Amino acid sequence: QDDQLQGLIREALTQNYDVRIAATRVLQAQALLGITRADQFPTITGGASASNDRFPATKVTPPFEASPTQVNLSLFWELDFWGKFRRATEAARATVLATEWGQKAVLSTVVSDVATAYFQLRELDSELEISQRTLASRKESLRLTEVRANGGNTSLLDVRQSEQLVYTAAGAIPDLERRIEQQENLISILLGKNPGPVTRGRTLVDNPISPTVPAGLTSSLLDRRPDIQAAEQQLVAGNARIGVAKAAYFPQITLTATGGYQSTALTSLFTGPAGLWSFGGALVQPIFTAGRLRSNVRLTEAQEQELVLDYQFSIQQAFREVADSLIAYRKNQEFRE
Repeated sequence: QDDQLQGLIREALTQNYDVRIAATRVLQAQALLGITRADQFPTITGGASASNDRFPATKVTPPFEASPTQVNLSLFWELDFWGKFRRATEAARATVLATEWGQKAVLSTVVSDVATAYFQLRELDSELEISQRTLASRKESLRLTEVRANGGNTSLLDVRQSEQLVYTAAGAIPDLERRIEQQENLISILLGKNPGPVTRGRTLVDNPISPTVPAGLTSSLLDRRPDIQAAEQQLVAGNARIGVAKAAYFPQITLTATGGYQSTALTSLFTGPAGLWSFGGALVQPIFTAGRLRSNVRLTEAQEQELVLDYQFSIQQAFREVADSLIAYRKNQEFRE
């Protein structure tokens, strides 16, 4: 409920460089999905050419000039019999989802970092205030001790001890001021700004106590934590890439077609018998690749196993973090009671 903290978080979500980089990564993943998905469809291109040629005389023909002109449309289509392009699109789509969940993880981390840094700053402010009050109190105590020493009611040793307490209290203040400035610089960097002072809001004692932890929080994390969702989508993408690698074992079937007009003169390009067309198909079957295809399949399978382990580790990490947080929460509640 600290308005100043809420303003800092909103500014960080807009200006933080990690957040902005994560947003561009989502745009990149979406563009790559469009590129990959386009492989499932035929490619149609149009072209035009014109030239002016002169041919020398031969024994049977005199020299002559020609100006061939041609316009055409060409089609190229690799048929996706074995699902290579479909699995590649599936992998790209899962990568987009993983990137979007990764962006949410960055947002969550930025919010947490800003809030944590802000509360640490307010804690240092409280420590500095206490140290300043302690210094003022010890200076007053030193003054009273000196008055008593001048009156003969205490010894010089008590004066020296009071002076030592004043020096100790005064020595703590510069260190706290240095740490406060460093904490302000950290918050400024999180906000995407140059280092500088940070406006304060509520003190720590004015902030309300955190709400009670709801039951079943640990199990619900599997659906709520963006890092787990991102790891799951990366696993889906890795599994789909295995299908892409295995499809390379099978023949590639392509269709090609060309249609248009060709003439020796531009004026007669679209008249008379100037039309042309061609249609064909091709099948290419890998026979010997020196183990390249087999190694590629093994590579994608090993990468998928790595993603499985990363997914399992993310779940373990989530449970550990929640368990540690619950322990700290219970200790804090016991301390307050």
